Amino acid sequence: MSTRNIKLTVAYDGTRYHGFQEQRGTGLPTVQEALEAVLSQLAQKPVQVIGAGRTDAGVHALGQVVNFRCDSWRIPVERTPLAMNPLLPADISVLKAEPVPQDFHARFSAIAKTYRYSIYHHRIMSPLQRLYCHHEPRRLDTGAMKQAAQYLLGTHDFKSFQAQGTPVKDTVRTIYRAEVVEEGPLIHIYVRGNGFLYNMVRIIAGTLLKAGLGKIKPEEMEHIIASKNRVLAGVTVPPRGLCLMEVEY
Repeated sequence: MSTRNIKLTVAYDGTRYHGFQEQRGTGLPTVQEALEAVLSQLAQKPVQVIGAGRTDAGVHALGQVVNFRCDSWRIPVERTPLAMNPLLPADISVLKAEPVPQDFHARFSAIAKTYRYSIYHHRIMSPLQRLYCHHEPRRLDTGAMKQAAQYLLGTHDFKSFQAQGTPVKDTVRTIYRAEVVEEGPLIHIYVRGNGFLYNMVRIIAGTLLKAGLGKIKPEEMEHIIASKNRVLAGVTVPPRGLCLMEVEY
């Protein structure tokens, strides 16, 4: 049997996982290890997956994408989710499986990703939202947040929005969508781009909160971006509010 390359779309609640990427030798649970354990069981040989994004501990996904190659996969591709899901933990689901060309790579073939950061804006935190939202009880000017978000659009050097101590060769990224959407007490920040720096979306959310709290004016976003100075941007908000929504190819 020839080697097949199979793409999976995966959703998970990241609360109890130490991120997506395997942490060999640590004993800490990861989403990658859970997927590989089930795939290896079904294939009756070791299977490794490639993930589109290395979501951090506590970060969720509704549209994570992985691919794996296997020369002994006998399950019809479209039935792969039905075979995997009963064996996976209840907080991980395979939503879709499809065959892809041999040169498809979940990470390097991606052209855009969309993340959502969710804030619960109410004096009292809902216990049903506590694992999926950042709680902000203070008064927020969401109009200022929406204005500030527009300065993120386009191609910029986003060094100000990168976690310190995580060097990369190039900190230039292109943002196609930066939108603040209100749904009752929920405030969702959607960011779609061609790539993201480490903690970039969480720092963007923290900076937009700064604008909402009146600590910076929306137009100051332009200076924060141009400064390439992490100190001027907002705090890195907690991981629980972040969700990888979609990966595009």
